[in-house]
Amino acid sequence: MAERPSADPPAIITDPESWLSAPEHTSGEWQGRASSSRISVIANHMQIGDGAKLHRHPYAETFVVRKGAVVFKLDGQTVPCREGQVVVVPAGVAHAFWNPGPGILEMIDIHENDVFVTEWLDPATTP
Repeated sequence: MAERPSADPPAIITDPESWLSAPEHTSGEWQGRASSSRISVIANHMQIGDGAKLHRHPYAETFVVRKGAVVFKLDGQTVPCREGQVVVVPAGVAHAFWNPGPGILEMIDIHENDVFVTEWLDPATTP
């Protein structure tokens, strides 16, 4: 749970155990509303072939590729990206992504909203 410390400057600190998967603490979801933040975050640790099906958001989403490679499908275009790149998908753009290999994909997804709002575009493949 988020705690507001009495130290100056004030900050809200969320412990990894409250939002990241145990025991590795490498993946999870955090929504900012409870901490008075205007963003939400997903930490991904994906095996080869794993990813997210086609969807869109009413706000921009920023992806930070920390390790490995990822392939995005952006409004029908295939866009390969690599470690160290930052990808910004504008609001309303249909997108999917997956790990093409050869190793683990570690990626941080930053949603410009205090809660996740996702429209899944293929009901047959909704996670």
